[in-house]
Amino acid sequence: MKRKYPDSFYNPTTLVGGALAAVSFSLVLFLMVLEAFEKNPKPYMGIVAFVILPTFLLFGIGLMIFGILNERKRLASGKKTRRLPVIDLNDPAHRFSTIMISFGAILLLIFSAFGSFKVYEYTDSDEFCGTICHSVMAPEYTAYQYSPHAKVGCVQCHIGSGVSWFVKAKISGSYQVYSVLFNKYSRPIPTPIENLRPAQQTCEQCHWPKHFFSEKKLVSTYYLSDEKNSKFTINLLVKIGGGNIEAGPTNGIHWHMNIGNEVTYITTDPAREKIPWVKSKSMDGKEVIYESTEYSLTKEEKSKAEARRMDCIDCHNRPSHIYHDPFTSVNHLMSLNWVDPTLPNIKSVAVDALENPYQTKEAALDSIKLLINQFYQNNYPQLASSKKSQLERAIQEIQKIYSRNYFPEMNVSWKKFPNHIGHMYSPGCFRCHDGKHKSKEGKVLSRDCNVCHTILSQQFERDTLRLSLSGVDYFHPVDVGSAWKEENCSDCHR
Repeated sequence: MKRKYPDSFYNPTTLVGGALAAVSFSLVLFLMVLEAFEKNPKPYMGIVAFVILPTFLLFGIGLMIFGILNERKRLASGKKTRRLPVIDLNDPAHRFSTIMISFGAILLLIFSAFGSFKVYEYTDSDEFCGTICHSVMAPEYTAYQYSPHAKVGCVQCHIGSGVSWFVKAKISGSYQVYSVLFNKYSRPIPTPIENLRPAQQTCEQCHWPKHFFSEKKLVSTYYLSDEKNSKFTINLLVKIGGGNIEAGPTNGIHWHMNIGNEVTYITTDPAREKIPWVKSKSMDGKEVIYESTEYSLTKEEKSKAEARRMDCIDCHNRPSHIYHDPFTSVNHLMSLNWVDPTLPNIKSVAVDALENPYQTKEAALDSIKLLINQFYQNNYPQLASSKKSQLERAIQEIQKIYSRNYFPEMNVSWKKFPNHIGHMYSPGCFRCHDGKHKSKEGKVLSRDCNVCHTILSQQFERDTLRLSLSGVDYFHPVDVGSAWKEENCSDCHR
């Protein structure tokens, strides 16, 4: 029987390579068809279909070529032509073997296709991102689950669409796998992520700067760290600022993100908390450079520095992985009465218990319960008995705060990952708006409260409500003189 292909094609290596290439190519076609009918294409599907499977396809083709060349060399040395087994379907044994092998091959192809789909589906899941490296990613995954973006998949922000970002993510991921396997990762994982995809390609797929609204009312409830847990409230009108003049004023906080404006800055630390140089470019093309009067850059430092264009992440630096500070967390629970505000000193006791250094989370949870119980048994024994249920509820809620925001094994806490929205517990707005950044023309980036918000009202417990639609002056709840006007809030509160 005359052969269809040259004799060098008929060897085991080439046949194995051909089978591998054929299966890989079939799976690529299968995933491409699947992606064509997918309403929301998954990033990892592209990785499997256009990176992993083609690698096996090329390897199979390589095996085929190697087998052909090797067989040619063997035939050139005078050895006999290989004869493949002759299949005679009239022979019952041959027929049965052929049917079983064909059936097995079809099953293998089906299960390979199904397996490939399930693998890509799992690697595209939040569970994969958050739990496959459990001890490393536990802090980020826990914070993510309680964040405003808990329904947004990890890969939608960390990878997004497009092959180039697939490749970048996989290169970065390869080193991360190595770091986990050989215990080379940092504790905590450093932030900000330098290779994070630009906010315009992630955040702005849902949040459209052109349609930011202009103002937002915000009511905050605070409790002082005194015996009575003295309560006070502040009612703010936050000047968000819009991106569309037809919808309202375009000045305000989001002036920085207005499509027509451009703000660039130079930072001197990895956390982007020290910003000595800022340049703003308005819609009319006018540029103004502001430099810090506290620590200025030399010409050489400016020439070497990389100026970063400001985007969403520079203020919303913890959009999903938020580690809440204990003060705000306890205030919130007290305002809900989940932590009874009538328990004497509960604010200060809770914060102290949360802020104590612990070696493990288990030790922390046990110690929090012990410390709070001991405090009330020693100082308020009668109350510890009469309000036992309220005390137990408070302890449970405080333990939850710790579980969601502190991870001693990874050296993670809110202090390691400050949230730059606002300025109470991180420099935040005051990184630039500190009253110390000045232009050559004498313009200053003001730290005046009313630049970003108007205090509509402020009231202390058992005190007269101070209210004005045009705004009232801020009154610091503790007498610190004029220090609160001159220093950053975070200098004391952090």
